[in-house]
Amino acid sequence: MLALFPLIILYAGTVALFALTRENASGIAVYWGYFVPVIGLISLVTAWGNAYVRGDSRLFYLAKQIIIWGALAWVLTILHKMGVDSALGGQKAAVTLVMMTALVALLVGLYLDTKMVVYGVFLGFCGYLLADPSHSAILVKLGEPFKVVDPANKPVTMVIALAIVAFLVAAFFLLSTRGSVASKRSS
Repeated sequence: MLALFPLIILYAGTVALFALTRENASGIAVYWGYFVPVIGLISLVTAWGNAYVRGDSRLFYLAKQIIIWGALAWVLTILHKMGVDSALGGQKAAVTLVMMTALVALLVGLYLDTKMVVYGVFLGFCGYLLADPSHSAILVKLGEPFKVVDPANKPVTMVIALAIVAFLVAAFFLLSTRGSVASKRSS
């Protein structure tokens, strides 16, 4: 269970920030900005075993993670210094931050850790719902398997349901990696 705790933080934090952003909380982009290093740290920690299983150098893996997440932090710092977040306003700045983070999570997932692909897709979907809340008709199709009544008007409920599904898929990848590590160590 301890191995799943970072994923719980990742998905629960995303759902909480999504709900706050939907409510137009002022200054919400700041909280998303604080959450980006948490995402990077969780990505680093939970995928550490992947480098071992693939036989890659852990130092090289660490360097890749630091470069990727550091580049995102650097770009976000530059945008903040330029005043982009205040020029866009809280809601738009938060959506921009979410979409940029989703893209980086997808890239990290494609190159280093499969479960980050799942998170990147989930985060990108959250960003899509935040960017265009009037087009939540996609939630109707997604709500059918969950038996949610009127899912288009319950985006937070649907995001929670999708977070649970994404968490379970990511947990499967995490636990399979841990199994591969255990197998490699025993041989």
